[in-house]
Amino acid sequence: MNEEDARKVQRLYPNQPIVGIGAVIVKDDKILLEKRKNSPGRGKWSIPGGLVELGESLEQAVIREVKEETCLDVAELSLFDVVDDVELDDKGKVRYHFVIIDYCAKVKKGEPEAASDAGELRWISFSQVEEYNLTRSFRLFFQRNRQKLEKLNSYP
Repeated sequence: MNEEDARKVQRLYPNQPIVGIGAVIVKDDKILLEKRKNSPGRGKWSIPGGLVELGESLEQAVIREVKEETCLDVAELSLFDVVDDVELDDKGKVRYHFVIIDYCAKVKKGEPEAASDAGELRWISFSQVEEYNLTRSFRLFFQRNRQKLEKLNSYP
């Protein structure tokens, strides 16, 4: 088993919560969403993000993950929300437990291009977001934060 496979195994039935980050990027009343290529959430839509690596700050993780998944360079990060995402199996055992720290990000340069584990990227208007097959955690995040999201703009 290579190192990447070992990291993925730790996500499933973890011994403790796993810390992840998400990046909220908004332009012209649309939010940038990605269709996930990998589990958990394969084939579902969410904001760009991923896991924090050992020794990495939250902000460094946001910048790295956004670059890896969208080819965008971001800066001026600000804390937006924290999401607790727990998924149980049929026997009630914790299958996944993520604590996701979401940041607003300003785009410094680049055009969005799906890369890494992003199967596809789309700018989606706020009125259409809930029509997509969203991850459970992002659907709850969006419903809770829609009004705040509509006031954001990630581009100068």
